[in-house]
Amino acid sequence: MKILVAGGGAAGFMAAITAAQQSPDHHVVIAEKSNQTLSKVLISGGGRCNVTHQPLDFVEFSGNYPRGSRFIKKILHEFGPEDTIKWFEQKGVKLKVESDGRVFPVSDKSESIIRCLRDQAAKYRIQIRHKYNFICCEFKSGSWEVTFNDDTTEHYDRIILAMGGFHKSVAYDLFRGMGLKVNEPVPSLFTFNSPANPITELQGISVPQARIRIEGSKLDWCGPLLITHWGFSGPAVLKLSAWGARWLAERKYEFIIFINWVANISESELRALWIGLRDSKSQATIGNYSGIAMPGRLWKYLITNSGINLESRWAELSNKAIESLINTVIRQPHKISGKKTFKEEFVTCGGIDLSEINHQTMECKKLPGIYIVGELLDIDGITGGFNFQNAWTTGYIAGKSAGSL
Repeated sequence: MKILVAGGGAAGFMAAITAAQQSPDHHVVIAEKSNQTLSKVLISGGGRCNVTHQPLDFVEFSGNYPRGSRFIKKILHEFGPEDTIKWFEQKGVKLKVESDGRVFPVSDKSESIIRCLRDQAAKYRIQIRHKYNFICCEFKSGSWEVTFNDDTTEHYDRIILAMGGFHKSVAYDLFRGMGLKVNEPVPSLFTFNSPANPITELQGISVPQARIRIEGSKLDWCGPLLITHWGFSGPAVLKLSAWGARWLAERKYEFIIFINWVANISESELRALWIGLRDSKSQATIGNYSGIAMPGRLWKYLITNSGINLESRWAELSNKAIESLINTVIRQPHKISGKKTFKEEFVTCGGIDLSEINHQTMECKKLPGIYIVGELLDIDGITGGFNFQNAWTTGYIAGKSAGSL
């Protein structure tokens, strides 16, 4: 049986390897349009490759996908995070779970994952063709005739489409032409730009528990927040951008956020603490003592932003001044104007509608013999290894099904 895998990323390699494992007689080809396979694996996780997230209950795990959560929940039993960890470790790649649940190779190098996948492809004699782009296909005489970018055609019994997500709608015209429903792509996982914002002078400062709320919506997220030279980043921002991808795109990335810099302390607790400091720390200079865990430069910025003199003593602070400080610390507004892709890890919200896919096989319902996997589907997760797990799971299921005799 001849099987074509269009796309040499994580999902494509998993699909190709799994398909080839089904029979030694299969001829499996990976057609990669660029001159390098697994390029996204190489840069992910800061070059460490966040392989997956620690195993969780499937309901909880699937709750980390803003799009496709119900679909993912149905298929994790076939190949979930536990299976991913076992798959790589059985092939000699030792993995570790970090405190936040992210799973990385012990080597802290993405090359460990890349080498494993390429070695497995070589083991099963999978042919890899670079700069070989899938252009279109047509069913003829019992097989699929595929046209490539060099105008050559070849016939395959089954095709697995694993090209990744596209950020331009026109890139999906191929699939629309195949009669498939496509949900318009918009960016997911991006940072927030805040031009001319004085807070950017504090670039590099981070807080472990900040809550960000977007004005005029129900969107909010709590987690680590980083101040950058262009605005805001960190897990709280990235995860919020994923959940709000379509809402933010509709507003052309112009919106207001409110930041609570101390999300682990309630407003009433903060008020009681600072009123108490007027007695317990009456002679302490407010700029030098906050009573809470907060970077010094950020604390001084927030004091000044509240209209309070940094040299004031706690005993001198009126109730009105304390209320002003509380308001600044727990609901400070910032205007956001634009976005910035997180490093080079572009993730799209949108893609081929999941109603087109048989979740048990990843086969197109309208096009028997064609399977679709990974980010090409309208599935995307927040940061933490969830997007790679989508690649491993869908790739495995498609490969197993496409390779079955």
